[in-house]
Amino acid sequence: MLNEKMRALGETRSAIRELFEFGKLLKAERGEENVFDFSIGNPSAPVPDCVNESITKHVSDENVHNYTSAQGDPSARKAVADFHRKRSGLEITADNIYLTYGAASALSAVFLAINAGNCEYITVAPYFPEYRVFVESAGGKLVAVGVKEDFSLDVDAIAAAVTAKTCCVILNSPNNPAGNVYPKNDLQALAAVLKEKSRKYGRPIYIVSDEPYREITYGAEVTDIMTVYDDTIVCYSFSKTLSLAGERIGYVAVSPKAAFSASLYAAVCGAGRALGYVCAPSIFQRVVADCMGKTADITIYLKNRDLIYDIITRCGFECVKPEGAFYLFVKCPTGCPDFFDICKEEGILAVPSESFGVNGYFRLSYCVPTEVIERSAPHFEVVAKKCGLK
Repeated sequence: MLNEKMRALGETRSAIRELFEFGKLLKAERGEENVFDFSIGNPSAPVPDCVNESITKHVSDENVHNYTSAQGDPSARKAVADFHRKRSGLEITADNIYLTYGAASALSAVFLAINAGNCEYITVAPYFPEYRVFVESAGGKLVAVGVKEDFSLDVDAIAAAVTAKTCCVILNSPNNPAGNVYPKNDLQALAAVLKEKSRKYGRPIYIVSDEPYREITYGAEVTDIMTVYDDTIVCYSFSKTLSLAGERIGYVAVSPKAAFSASLYAAVCGAGRALGYVCAPSIFQRVVADCMGKTADITIYLKNRDLIYDIITRCGFECVKPEGAFYLFVKCPTGCPDFFDICKEEGILAVPSESFGVNGYFRLSYCVPTEVIERSAPHFEVVAKKCGLK
């Protein structure tokens, strides 16, 4: 009578969302000041002035709440295309851009668009947990490949995982949850592998680049993947960089140099139609057109990164210092099976790594108000002591 797979998804949240909802209950029970919720990537930096100025400018237009073209208003798509063309030097036009309800709908539409049947989608672990949901909902199979100890790409392992069924490699840089940025030389090496594999199998193997943290970096350079590999599709969200997580606005950008680029774009449009992802929120189409290239105050996250990294490492935990995004991916203390229960006792909400495709780590989202991190310090010390780190 029902789609049992969909029912199961509806009855169980992701590990991140489950912990986020648990945090709400815990705050009601203990008081918000006694809970340190590092579960979800909910930006705390205020929106930049351009956002509110744009909303004020457009909200009085009597047509602002009307439908736009299914793939987005042409002027908004042109603004996004102009930004990409200026950055990459590629001849990207509005007809390469599809405006979406954030990166989730962008990824879902792309995964459906490129599935010609019985396809495999390679990603590198750790990875954003919803990739599996989006891929399987598109009728594909997610294939997770490990990374090196510093979370950098293992290009040889990716090469070994590519088969005749592979339709794409999903990249996320800056990465959620590890916070690392893939250097250009690694991306060039991967591009060379995928070009060879595409020739071998007689079909393009796309790179799908998931880029919601593109501008949130701390000195590391983010390579424009379209300039390295032709068969690239970028999925982007303004949720993090403009602090618009609740507004759900993003886009798909199809490289004009991709194989069958016009047909690929048409397939993305068709997938958006099939999924009901047409006409992204009209007022925020105008807002992002006005705010292309702008960001919230990223220095807040740099301050938070340095603060929480110092607290965690002083307590004896091990982690790689992130180069971007706003997450810390930390090794769980060995010999402490009750670690997550101890964290909850201290009011610390940390996400176990299993849902990210690896074992033995936990993720801390540090896009919280700075004072939350400051207040959490003695509680991390208690956890460390109970787990034998201090």
